[in-house]
Amino acid sequence: MTAEPRMDDARFYIDGSWQDRAHAARIAVVNPFTEEIVGHIAAGSPADVDLAVAAARRAFETFSQSTAGERLALLGRILALLEERAELFAQAIAAEMGAPIAFARAAHVPFAVAHVRAQIEVLQGYKFLSVESGMAISKEPIGVCALITPWNWPLYQLTAKVAPAIAAGCTVVLKPSELSPYSAQLFAQMMHDAGTPPGVFNLVGGTGEVVGAALAAHPGVDMISITGSTRAGVLVAQAAAVTVKRVVQELGGKSPNLLLDDADFEQAVAKGVLAGMRNAGQSCSAPTRMLVPASRLAEVEALAAAAVADITLGDPRDEQTTMGPIANAAQYARVQAMIASGIEEGAKLVCGGLGRPGGLAHGYFARPTVFSDVAPGMRVAQEEIFGPVLVIIPYADEAEAIAIANDTVYGLSASVQSGDRERARRVAAQLRAGQVHINYPAWTSHAPFGGYKRSGNGREYGVHGLEEYLETKAVVGY
Repeated sequence: MTAEPRMDDARFYIDGSWQDRAHAARIAVVNPFTEEIVGHIAAGSPADVDLAVAAARRAFETFSQSTAGERLALLGRILALLEERAELFAQAIAAEMGAPIAFARAAHVPFAVAHVRAQIEVLQGYKFLSVESGMAISKEPIGVCALITPWNWPLYQLTAKVAPAIAAGCTVVLKPSELSPYSAQLFAQMMHDAGTPPGVFNLVGGTGEVVGAALAAHPGVDMISITGSTRAGVLVAQAAAVTVKRVVQELGGKSPNLLLDDADFEQAVAKGVLAGMRNAGQSCSAPTRMLVPASRLAEVEALAAAAVADITLGDPRDEQTTMGPIANAAQYARVQAMIASGIEEGAKLVCGGLGRPGGLAHGYFARPTVFSDVAPGMRVAQEEIFGPVLVIIPYADEAEAIAIANDTVYGLSASVQSGDRERARRVAAQLRAGQVHINYPAWTSHAPFGGYKRSGNGREYGVHGLEEYLETKAVVGY
């Protein structure tokens, strides 16, 4: 296989080679900008999962005994190839899920690269064995890891799982989303070209209902890590419970963005709108609930509308485009239904609304939409929309703002904007979320990422991500 993705590819990567599945059922891949079928992939079966897990089990016997130096060398080769093939990955992501090419180059691929680099940095200093008072604490690879990745950040979420698994000495069976499979195919070829030992990395494509379910229930899998909807996470956890495997879940979110009354509103609102709508709002951690003082609601509405007006929708291949289409038809329908819900429940429509933006005759484009004067109990304030829809919720005082922020079933991320850092820290300490961002800090691949409540279990990124793939052994009388 060349570095270029094959648009019609009926193969899986198992045990160090591409294996043809010419007679398997096909899954169509649709370009969300043209709405046309651009290729097909093979639909994996439980038998394919059995083969991949068996290969990973065999490989684990040797790879689990590899040295940190050997794994560092492999990660270094992976990093070099990711950087070398960055444009190929960016083009694949633009085609398969509609990310603007400029955003794919500036975020999707660099963030994916950063996860590999972070694991190299962690592994260089990590102590797998510590001895104290006659007792040894050993950190050992957990085993065969099934990794289920989503369509919205198809490469970035992939490296966030594969890199720490490799760093830990685990072997992997990857099931990427069937809706955005091409970046994963490129990644599998890259793993091969990096000299990954056979069986250490395996890829089986297909649906969650078949391949994901088979991986979750498989007795030969020691751990499963899924990024997806809360509904999908529940199904995986239920299937995995029978074999008592470790389950790490990064699931849904409805993240609040608290603008305290001493914030710089002109900057905070504009940045908040763009943060909530980046990647067309298709990010589980997107700050899509903007909480503002009731007395400043009109000011915030005007600032939000101005920020939306600066968004350029269009062909993802155009470097001037800043927002592409929703990634697939089902998600487009979901976004439209939620916008309709906001209108029906009486939220104030500041901008956007139903249907495609003007001038776009095709593509799963949603209009960037801002609702204001939203009540905390409305569906648009409680349910994850996963599209370019922001809700502005007024509050009376700081205590009410914190109460509203915590009043959802989710707890993945939160943001606080304030001119007083100590005040912001005090508020952050009261938010039930796995990450809190104060005054729009730079993203880092070392900050642990994961959720409270129904946003998941476990953490990804940096040293916390590595340790999800490790077991702890105590040797007493060492």
